[in-house]
Order: sequence, then C-alpha cells, then structure tokens
Amino acid sequence: MSYFKEINKIQYEGAGSKNPLSYKYYNPEEVINGKTMEEILRFSVAYWHTFNADGTDQFGVGTAIRPWNHLTGIDLAKARVEAAFEFFEKLNVPFFCFHDVDIAPEGSTLKETYQNLDIIVAMIKEYMSTSKTKLLWNTANMFTNPRYVHGAATSNHADVFAYSAAKVKKGLEVGKELGAKNYVFWGGREGYETLLNTNMKLEQDNLARFFHMAVDYAKEIGFDVPFLIEPKPKEPTKHQYDFDVATGLAFLQKYDLTDHFKFNIEANHATLAGHTFEHELHVARINNMLGSVDANQGDVLLGWDTDEFPTDLYSTTLAMYEILKNDGLGSGGLNFDAKVRRGSFEVEDLFHAHIAGMDSFAIGLKVANKLLEDKVLENFIEQRYSSYTEGIGLEIVEGKTDFKKLEEYALQLNEIKNQSGRQERLKMLVNQYILEALV
Repeated sequence: MSYFKEINKIQYEGAGSKNPLSYKYYNPEEVINGKTMEEILRFSVAYWHTFNADGTDQFGVGTAIRPWNHLTGIDLAKARVEAAFEFFEKLNVPFFCFHDVDIAPEGSTLKETYQNLDIIVAMIKEYMSTSKTKLLWNTANMFTNPRYVHGAATSNHADVFAYSAAKVKKGLEVGKELGAKNYVFWGGREGYETLLNTNMKLEQDNLARFFHMAVDYAKEIGFDVPFLIEPKPKEPTKHQYDFDVATGLAFLQKYDLTDHFKFNIEANHATLAGHTFEHELHVARINNMLGSVDANQGDVLLGWDTDEFPTDLYSTTLAMYEILKNDGLGSGGLNFDAKVRRGSFEVEDLFHAHIAGMDSFAIGLKVANKLLEDKVLENFIEQRYSSYTEGIGLEIVEGKTDFKKLEEYALQLNEIKNQSGRQERLKMLVNQYILEALV
C-alpha cells in the first residue's frame, strides 16, 4: 500500500523552481570542501513527530489526517513502519530516529512491551535491508507513562529505577540490532518540582550510577557507539538536571563520564535555557562534546517548546558555522525533532515542512562555509585578541607572569584604549553573505 501516493520523490530543482515539492537549495550531491551536502548535513526524520503526532494539544483533540489513523495496536505500528520507509525514500533522507514506544505499543507488562518491540524491530530491520535510510539513534521513552511521575533513573522509587534500567537495556540491544550510530538519553523527568521533597544528591548520584551501568552493558554486548545527552532546562519537569550543555558537562566531569558521552543539542531547548542555539553548539564544540543536533526552532513570543521546523536562516547559518568548525558531526546528524503546526494537518504538509528545514540548513551550510573560507569572523576575532600574542598578553597566556608582575606593569599604564567590538558591522556582514547565497 502507498500512504503518500500523490507525492513523487522529492528532487533538487534549484532556487528558481516554483514546485513546492522540490528542494530549492538542498542538493544532496553538491560537493563542499570534498564532501557532499548529504554527507555533511546527515538529515534525519523524527519518527514521533512525523508518524505518531496527531496535533493534539491541551485545548483540543488531534487534527492530523493520516491514512493509518483507523488502525490500532500492533497493526497501527506496522502501518507506520510501512509509511515511514515510503516517506524516507520519497524525501531521500539518510537517517531516522525513534523512541521505543514510537515504533511499538507499550504492553500491560514489560514482557509484553518487549514482545511488541521484537515484532516491529524485525520489520524495521527487513525494511532497512533494502533502504538507504539508517538509524541515527534510538532512545527509551521514560517520561510518558505515569510510572515516571517522579522521574526514571532519578525516581524516589527503586522499582522505577529498575524498570527504567530494563527499558534502556532493551534499547541498547535494539540499537545494536538495527545498527544505530548513537544512543540518546533525554531526561525529561530527571529533575524536580520542589526541593521540599527532593534528595538532590541521591537523585544525581543514582543518575550517574544508571549511566555507568548503561556504559558497562553496551560494552558487554559490543554496542560501541557514542552516548548522547540532550540538555533541556524545563518541561515537563520544573528543573531538569541536564539544564544546558555547561550544566551537563559539569555533571559528566563530576561522575567520570566524559569519555563515554557527548551532547545532542536541540535549538528550542537552548532557547528555553536562555541561550542561543549557536551558544550551546559553541560550548559543546570548544569542549569536544558536540555529538549530534535536534534541528528545530522555537517561537520567541511563546515560552514553551514549540518544536517548529527550522526556517530562520540566520540561526541555521550560525549553527552550521559551529558544526563546520567542529569538522562535522561525526556519527551524529541533523535530526528534525520538529512537528507541523496543528493547522497543517494533511500529509503533504509533512513534506513541505521537511523540505523547508532541509533547504534552510543547506543555505546555512553554504553561507557558513563561505564565511570560513573568507575568514570574515576569524580575522576579526584574531585581531581583537591580538594583545595576547605579544608582550604582557603573551606572558599571561604562557603562564609566565603573576599578580606582582602584573601590578608592576599596570602601575606604568597611563591610559587603556579599548577598540570597538563592531557587533553591528559583523551582523551586517553575515546578512550580506546570506543574501548573496540566495541570488
């Protein structure tokens, strides 16, 4: 059965095309610095938003019109697999991602959940055998079921900790079975609502114990892939322990986990933490911890995780600037953890949304690459910090001075002349490069 029979395979037609079902800027075969766009961008489709979400919100039931909506249970799960691989092929994407309960219904017992997973994993593996689309990462959903009301690995109830461990054990086995390139941990309920009833030290110690157990089991079964933590400050928990990259890094350093984990950074989560997308990417990059990206954007007028498809060219440009400076994403990718708006309820909208996101990051890639080639920002930053390349500045950098020597030097200064940071000029230059890429 074809679930998208009215949609042909999406082709690159160039910026002049008026066809809404075509790529205008994303040309997977275009080579940039020795690699194709497809190799650099490594786009991925998020199973949960694309095939499971129906537009339900706090104020209304679902609106999405899907050809598989009439099915239930394991039959619905099988139909989604069929639809997913047709979608992947028509979109021509190299990767996809999922939570365990996205692909198979949760049973009344853990044993039944395992049985459902085994059926669907076998089906996915069969489809993958003839598909170019591979598994970027998988993860365990440990936030939806009421059992996680107080957390998963940070729950006050040891039985919930054990149940969560079993879920991740199965997830690691599934990841190995399907050849996943990474494994992700998102702790949506690993945090607290109030300190009045929280033993934070025990909860964080237990979370670290959980991660170490996962590392040990992955090693035991030969699942040698990067583990990725996805930071988020809030939602659904009031305060989550993986608030942002800096907080997550401190946690990993404290518990001796930096050799095993990197970060999966989501743009909208950065917004909620009070950061820009490029800030979080930058902090991860300079600490050699940038693993993968959830590509979306938030709405600056709304204070929650709206998970919109990325269309902000300024943001995609600065994101790709960090990714290129990181020499790419390695085994990671750009996963569209994004959903169509509730009013965009037809299946064609799913294609429009992904095309928009892919074109936006393709533009960002080309602009960022040109900025780096011309050293527009690099040269300015180098000149701005040039005082540390000679004299007292070089002594500071090389550790050849101390407070006494610095005081002696400062006492001889008559006037300190700072130079402008030229922020507006630099933003103007970035705008210029973006506009030049569009003509």
